This record gives sequence, structure tokens and C-alpha cells, in this order.
Amino acid sequence: MIPPALEALLYLVAAVLFVIGLKRLSSPVTARPGNLLSGVGMLLAIVVTLFERGIISFETIAAGMLVGSALGWWMARSVKMTSMPQMVALLNGFGGGSSLLVGGAEFLKAEFTGSTPALDVAVTTQLSLLVGAVTLSGSLIAWAKLEEVMTGKPITFPMQKAVNALTFVVIAGLATYQVATPAQVLWPFYAVIALSLLLGVLLVIPIGGADMPVVISLLNSYSGIAAAMTGFVIHNNLLIIAGALVGSSGIILSQIMCKAMNRSLANVLFGAFGGGTAGGTRSAEGLTVRQVSVEDAAVQLGYAQFVIVVPGYGLAVAQAQHAVRELADLIEKRGGEVKYAIHPVAGRMPGHMNVLLAEANVDYAKLSEMEQINDEFHRADVALVIGANDVVNPAARTDTSSPIYGMPILNADLAKSTIVLKRGMSAGFAGIENDLFYNANTAMLFGDAKQTLTRLVTEMKTL
Repeated sequence: MIPPALEALLYLVAAVLFVIGLKRLSSPVTARPGNLLSGVGMLLAIVVTLFERGIISFETIAAGMLVGSALGWWMARSVKMTSMPQMVALLNGFGGGSSLLVGGAEFLKAEFTGSTPALDVAVTTQLSLLVGAVTLSGSLIAWAKLEEVMTGKPITFPMQKAVNALTFVVIAGLATYQVATPAQVLWPFYAVIALSLLLGVLLVIPIGGADMPVVISLLNSYSGIAAAMTGFVIHNNLLIIAGALVGSSGIILSQIMCKAMNRSLANVLFGAFGGGTAGGTRSAEGLTVRQVSVEDAAVQLGYAQFVIVVPGYGLAVAQAQHAVRELADLIEKRGGEVKYAIHPVAGRMPGHMNVLLAEANVDYAKLSEMEQINDEFHRADVALVIGANDVVNPAARTDTSSPIYGMPILNADLAKSTIVLKRGMSAGFAGIENDLFYNANTAMLFGDAKQTLTRLVTEMKTL
């Protein structure tokens, strides 16, 4: 057993490590050591909790830590950077599942021992069951959408919102019954878990496409909230602190991304945006695009003094991050300057483009957020758009009937010349034509992004 004073001190140290680590995650430059600090804090918290509580033998503790560490190391080494959104979704689900298991174990222990938990413990136990189960099943659906095991488009059915609301009301009623009647009746317990798992599925299936970064962030917040509720159940202050940090940061990040899309969180969760043909007055009828050859594009890039690269989901799908970095290196060797414009919701998880480019060893200093880079597009010789669509659509500024009107976008259309790498003329997540493609200073370079960039590199080497 650890003396109470030492236990409190070690928990305080772990909490401080969590806070400092979270703060350092706000910058790509300090994110890696920040993540390491948080990991050390979590390791300290696990060791102190298990040793102080005397829950299981030291041998079992060591074995569990070894197995968990090995699994974490294997996942970190084997999962491709392009699959990071799927892994994050799964890890969110694991967090929710852990809270569900702990809350369920505490409930069953109280039931079978005949003890009556305090009101606050009884309430938070039900909340840990609800939020943990919703996080688990919702995260698995998010993983399935991102992994394309199921369709990534919104799935809707008649009276969907009413069904969701009714499901929640039934869960709340059963949970209240269990809190008010601490008798050995287990069917409401299992019903709460089953209905909460169903609710997680129902909440995530109507969301898809470009809204997935918000969903991933929100599920991360749910996992933190579930952990905090579990902390109240087992009387662990550090778990409450850690859960509150994760829960609040996830909510804040979700709101930031919603603001970047000029949409409310409720609209993202319940709007089924992108599920069909979007409104708007623009169409491609009578409009033509200008195509450019790889050779001509290579000449433009080779003699450009300032190039802004705009990465999007297409970059991730094509796994073209290394090719674009090689292209940028060639431009810089010829005396040009290259920056990367990162839209807050580009990709399928928060920071998706940052992670991909970091994996390709792109200098952090070259990555610019939308607010930093937008005023520089007018002086760029070339804006190279790779797989991005709605986040560079000028209709967001000018077309009041467009579903993306008012959404902050990257000003790629203001560059002296814009080259768009795209497989074809398919619409983006919003389902509307992109006015950028038809601008006089825009040229389309069709094909797989990785193959096209590789050909551009080859051509530039001959200049």
C-alpha cells in the first residue's frame, strides 16, 4: 500500500503531466514530446492506482502493462499514416468500452453484495454506462465508415430524429428506475447497455464524408466524459481530471471545426449533410475547364517563385504525401518558396493533413493554418490543389443559394495560377460544382495524385 500523502502527490504529478502534455499538443513542433509527457503521466497514474488499491497481484499488473504496451507499439508501427483516422476512431471506442466495463462491474458488485451506493455514485454509474456504450458503438461505426466497410455517406430513415429521441428517453427512464430502486433486478441494466449501444449507432450513421473530423473529435470528447464519470464511480480524482481534460478539449475542437465550416454542431450531428444532391444555382452546364499537361505544369512549378500547396482528402487516399514533399524540394532547390495551406476540416480527422505531411518529413514551419495563409494567396505564382474540393470553392463567398455559403475557405482562386490535381470532375462532399475549376486562371491535371506528382517530379528534373 502507498501512504495517502504520497499517493496524492503522485496523482498531482500525473495530473500536471496531463495538463502540460495537452498544452504542448497545440503546436506540431512540441506535439511529440507533449504526447510523451501525457503517456508518462498515464503510466504513473496506472501504477499508483493499481498498487494503492491492491486490486490484483503485481505479476498480473506487469503482464497487463507488457501486453498493452506491445499492442500499442504494434499498432503505432504497423498502421499506415493514411489509416490514422480509423485507428483514432477505434481508440476512442476502446476508451468508451473501458468506461462501460468499469461502470458495469461496479453496478453488478453493488447488486450482488446488496450494498446501496450513494446517489452521486449511482447517477454517475448510469452515465458511465450510457456515454461509454454510445462511444463504443459510435466509434465502431465511424471506423467502419472510414475503412469503407460500410458506406461513408449519411444513412437516414423516416422519423430518424424521433426514434433517436425516443431511444434516449427510454434509456433515461430505465436509468432513473435503477437509481431509485436499488433492487436485484438486472434486466434494466442490460436494457440500458443494449439501448445505449443502439443509440451510438443511430447517432453516427447519419453523418459522413467531410463531417467525419467533427465526429472523431466529438467521440473523443465522449470517451473523456465517460472516463470522468467512471472516476466518480470508483472515487479516483485523477481519472476525473484526465476525463475532464479530454472531454472539454474534444468539445472545443469540435466547435472550432464547426466554425470553420460555418455550421452548428447540431447541424453536423442531425443535418445528414451531403446525403443527396445539394441545393444551389450553379451547374456545370455550358461551362468548360482548361486542362494542362504534366509537362506544362512542371514548367510552371519549376519557374515559380512562390507555390502554395493545398492538400485535401485526395492526397491521403492516393498516399501522395512523400511525392508532394519531393516535388516541393525540387521547387526549393530551384530557388522557389513552398508553403502548405491547411484547412481545419481537410481530411477525415482533426489534423489529418498535418499528420500526413509530418510523416513525409515536411518542415512544420511550412504548414500554415487558414488564417495565416489566406492573405498570401494573391502573391503566389501557383496554388497547387491536391484532392481538395469544397474547402477551395469560391461559391462559399459569392453564391447565397449554395449550401456552403459563408463557410471560410482557402483563397486558392486568388493565386496568379491554380493547378488542380483531381481524378475527375466529381463533386465534393457538398454535392455541388466547384467554381474554382472553371476559373480562367485554373488548369485541371487529371489522374491519380501520387502518379501525377511522381511524373511532375520526373519532368522537373529535366528542366
